[in-house]
Amino acid sequence: MRRLVWIALAVAIVPWLVIGAVDATGDQDRDDAYFVRAVFDNASNLVAGEDLKIAGAVVGQVDSLEVTDDEKAAVVLRVDDEDFVPWKSDASCTIRPQSLIGEKFVECKPGTTAAAPLREIEDGPGEGERLLPISNTSSPVDLDLINNVMRLPYRQRFAILLSEFGAGLAGRGDELNEVIHRANPALRETDKVLDILAGQNRTLARLARDSDRALAPLSRERERVADWIVQANTTGEASAERSQDIRRGIELLPDFLRELEPLMADLDKVAVQGTPLLRDLGAAAPQMGRLIKGLGTFSEAANESFPSLGDALEQGRPDLIRSRPLIRKLNALGKEAKPAVADLDKLTASLQDTQGIERINDFLYYLTLATNGYDSLGHYLRAGLVATATCSNRAVRPASTGTCWALFFDPNDDPSAATASTASAKLQKKGPDAPRTNSLIESLVGSPEATKEQQRQAQQEMEQLRQRAKEPSAALQTDEPVLDYLLGADG
Repeated sequence: MRRLVWIALAVAIVPWLVIGAVDATGDQDRDDAYFVRAVFDNASNLVAGEDLKIAGAVVGQVDSLEVTDDEKAAVVLRVDDEDFVPWKSDASCTIRPQSLIGEKFVECKPGTTAAAPLREIEDGPGEGERLLPISNTSSPVDLDLINNVMRLPYRQRFAILLSEFGAGLAGRGDELNEVIHRANPALRETDKVLDILAGQNRTLARLARDSDRALAPLSRERERVADWIVQANTTGEASAERSQDIRRGIELLPDFLRELEPLMADLDKVAVQGTPLLRDLGAAAPQMGRLIKGLGTFSEAANESFPSLGDALEQGRPDLIRSRPLIRKLNALGKEAKPAVADLDKLTASLQDTQGIERINDFLYYLTLATNGYDSLGHYLRAGLVATATCSNRAVRPASTGTCWALFFDPNDDPSAATASTASAKLQKKGPDAPRTNSLIESLVGSPEATKEQQRQAQQEMEQLRQRAKEPSAALQTDEPVLDYLLGADG
């Protein structure tokens, strides 16, 4: 008995649990779905659960149907595919037959991306849903209903209705026109097309006038136009063969456009900043035109000079090839001389800044004035000539044998007393090997105190000096004697 009671309780409770779970699932789905409340004039034979299609694809279903206060049909559409939401304010829906047995479905267009989204119902019936007004919907009359009008007794009744209601509808032509247009969406779209054409009447007139001008060249070039059509066909075939690549390119186009947007912003900045430059270029255009014309004359002259330049290059090419070793050596010399050239550059810059060259010239000028005299006959050179061969050579110490001590002196002597006579007297006291100083006169004519041997040696040295003066100068690299080279020969 107790087991029967538990079974009865389970049979009574389980359906309520299942119904609660289904309701909870339905409420959760309703929160996640996108609902549109579309208002129609007539939704006969349309039931909940029918398909909602966009471009032939099922994207949802009819959730419920209601009757509005003004006796219109409010059809709640649930959109399950997120790729087709949100709907825009220019969306439209129509009820179409699903099959021959009278089933219906709703076909819609979600609208264009440029339009604003559908308005959400804030309170009242359909709260939270998007409202699609009756102006954006249509419910065409089925063909079977039209055929039924032609059957008896319906056509007689229809004729009575037309005759009886004709007078009443005569004063409500606008409402009747609105009902007819809503019943047939094609008429409504036709009105839109006519409105657009009316707004573009001037453009259409201009198009009709200019089309003759456009068609006349096409008529003359009809063969080329035909060839263009053939080539376009070939291009279309090639495009069809690469349809996968083209499709892939179209898929990547949005990402490309997103990456292109910053670049276009930068290009806009460049265009704004480049406007003054282009304005200046426009102002300079006449001068640039004259420059281009002048370049044309220059180019014509260059047509004659370039061939001769080519001939010169052909003739100079062997010399240039042979000069490669010299160029390499000059390159190496330039690298080696770079530090010296840098120092020389600093030196010349310093000489220029301090006027060193002018000071050197001043020094040479005043040195020349100091070493040259001037008398009634002209300039004369202040110089001393060493007449002996022994004393004409440079020496750092007295020779062990010899008679010339012109470059040396006794460090024990008093400089103030170093005259020719006292030096000679000291020489006699110190002996023949002691250093002595000979004057120029003594070297030429001999000293009174000199011995006969010294006079003979002086005469010998004079003869040697005269002989050497007649010989060519090896230092000057000339065949003339040094005195003839310096003073000039008399002939």
